[in-house]
Amino acid sequence: MSVNYWLFKSEPDVFSIDHLKAAPKQTHHWDGVRNYQARNFLRDEVKLGDIVIFYHSSCEFVGAAGVCQVVKEAYPDHTQFDAKSEYYDPKATKENPRWMMVDVKWIESFPTTFSLKEMREIKELEDMTLMKRGNRLSLFPITKKHFDTIVKLGRIT
Repeated sequence: MSVNYWLFKSEPDVFSIDHLKAAPKQTHHWDGVRNYQARNFLRDEVKLGDIVIFYHSSCEFVGAAGVCQVVKEAYPDHTQFDAKSEYYDPKATKENPRWMMVDVKWIESFPTTFSLKEMREIKELEDMTLMKRGNRLSLFPITKKHFDTIVKLGRIT
């Protein structure tokens, strides 16, 4: 079985690495993805056993916060059906869901956030999607080299 590597972004005031670590069995669903390209990654390419950099975005300390692993492949995101949810989609039906989610399990938290500013200074990361101007995707694939570099440096930040 081949393992893929991903970077998933989350706003820590909504869902942080600490929330994941504190969840029952340190596992939780990754919901709220509302970009078609990111949805397609979740639906078609994110697989059981894949490894994820958990990235905090839209916050004071933007950057890599730790590592998690995909423990359940794509299934319909329940928030699309909930009229009270900010992620509600009136065009989605249970017969034809538009949005997907996966379940992830906490693996490790870095001592502190490995910041985007610090990442930009690392030559091995300069070609990563995260560094591209205008990148707004909430999740995307990364290479094993990118993953290994982030984990190595994240553990010592």
